[in-house]
Amino acid sequence: MRKRAQPPLDKASAESPGSAATLARGLDILRAFTASDTTLGNQDLIERTGLPKATISRLTLTLTNLGYLHYNDRLGRYSIGPATVSLGYSALSSSPVVHIARPLMEHLTEKTGAAVAIGMRDGLEMVYIATCRPISPVTLRLDVGSRLPIWRTANGLAHLAVMERAERTSIVEQLIEREPAQAKRIASLVDQAVVDQSQRGFVGAFGAWYSYINAVGTCFFPTDGSPTVSITCGGIVDILPREVCMTSTGPELIKMTEQLKLKLAGNDIA
Repeated sequence: MRKRAQPPLDKASAESPGSAATLARGLDILRAFTASDTTLGNQDLIERTGLPKATISRLTLTLTNLGYLHYNDRLGRYSIGPATVSLGYSALSSSPVVHIARPLMEHLTEKTGAAVAIGMRDGLEMVYIATCRPISPVTLRLDVGSRLPIWRTANGLAHLAVMERAERTSIVEQLIEREPAQAKRIASLVDQAVVDQSQRGFVGAFGAWYSYINAVGTCFFPTDGSPTVSITCGGIVDILPREVCMTSTGPELIKMTEQLKLKLAGNDIA
């Protein structure tokens, strides 16, 4: 199981119960849970966060007492608690982008037969905050809260492509440090995404994550002050071959984001 990259902390701040480092480590524990995890044990949390056992024990106790984690005495494992669920629900339900985008996502899904998703960056990963899947037995079943690798997916590459050069360079360096064997591929995919974004307004990812999945993505900058999000449309290669992605699905995705921009600004669409 791969350890998440942790920022360096000095010993004094790390051991201070009231410090920001303690808060950050508590949040790292909550972030260790993914959409596919029902429960996690202490050893899982240690491996995913890189934190010492004593720190895990102390922070999980606090998080459980506050309702952010739930502890199952019989299993000896933790699950996400109601307080964390409430925070996530509040964030999503109050997002005008997600609310307004929903019917547009459904329309694009019906038109393309592919899944549409909205994601936000969290470190070196993208997190889905909204999804819409076609009625099909063969599709990539990712739900809200799913985490995706930033450099292997259209969702992540779209986000990287619109970043300021310095920020993008820093993230690419971190990605290469984490996966040095993939250095050339990471650089190549990111460079191509920048070119595609500049020339076409969207990026493509073709079998970069799963060999049978193609996708296109673009970034959306909400005018209401909400964080930047990536919007993607993807599906199996039989439905979305590369040529269809570049000549049809990509332009349709751009059209959807323009409609979203107008609706978010309060303008009706004919």
